[in-house]
Amino acid sequence: MTDTPKHLIRTSEMGKTDGYHLIHPMQPDAEVYWASLSDKVGMQRAHLNLVRVPSGKAAFPVHSHALQEEFVFVLSGSGTARIGEEDFAIGAGDYLGFPVDGTPHGLRNTGMDDLVCLMGGERTDAEIATFPELGKVALQGEGGMTFHELEDGKRRPMSDWLVKE
Repeated sequence: MTDTPKHLIRTSEMGKTDGYHLIHPMQPDAEVYWASLSDKVGMQRAHLNLVRVPSGKAAFPVHSHALQEEFVFVLSGSGTARIGEEDFAIGAGDYLGFPVDGTPHGLRNTGMDDLVCLMGGERTDAEIATFPELGKVALQGEGGMTFHELEDGKRRPMSDWLVKE
């Protein structure tokens, strides 16, 4: 018998290095430490991630979803949420939910400590995301995202996102 079964994760024992360190390839100030809790327990249909956003950084570029609903629950820290065209102060206990209604959204850590959140949503085989501030649309499938502009699209494998330390 083990002390901790496969289905239990003690997040209080996790640090920044228990997941991935990601920097968005098209927005270098979008930097997170990302641990997939759902992957660690073998979940296939939904995803939940423990995310730490360093001070002064964005969690991801402002975007909207065409196929997957997404949510964020703030555990600690403070920041700003962009929802549509407006910015809102956020902090511990705040919940943000994004249905597939085309509303662009983003998060930025405006505090001194890490902004720590649970982020999750649906897990589908594909996704279409619009990045209005980058002027791009991304098609996500197995192995990464293909970013499309008016003239050209470039495939960005997940390896481009990983910080090589």
